[in-house]
Amino acid sequence: MESIPAGHETGSIGEGAPPRWEHFEHKADIGVRGFGRTLAESFEQAALALTAVATDPASVQASDIVQVECRAADTELLLADWLNTIIFEASTRGMLFGRFAAQINDGHLRGQLYGEPVDRLRHQPAVEAKGATYTELRVARQLDGLWVAQCVIDV
Repeated sequence: MESIPAGHETGSIGEGAPPRWEHFEHKADIGVRGFGRTLAESFEQAALALTAVATDPASVQASDIVQVECRAADTELLLADWLNTIIFEASTRGMLFGRFAAQINDGHLRGQLYGEPVDRLRHQPAVEAKGATYTELRVARQLDGLWVAQCVIDV
């Protein structure tokens, strides 16, 4: 099950290609994958894919900002920590996030989560993400120059 948001091209990928996200199948859980021109952009797109597990990210207004920080020994663990931080903030605050900004430097991520409280009628959340797993965890720069950041989300 792949999902590419409206307005994102699925054609050739390269330096001029827009960042994008998609889902990939994985038994009872769901994989999230983000592509970006930079490492940070791929993390932001993976976060959008995470939101899209529950609802359409475009339906989430950016009325509140939550500041977060993560640290990890490598970029793959940093991705899992980033996604788990988003899941934690969404769960404890009763919010959904539809826009993300990440700054990554030497195993340290500072991020901003833009969102709003869950409106069950408007957002119609499908499922709740329980956590980012290490299953199929991968962060790498591809031959075409784009970064890919992916893992499986426990739902």
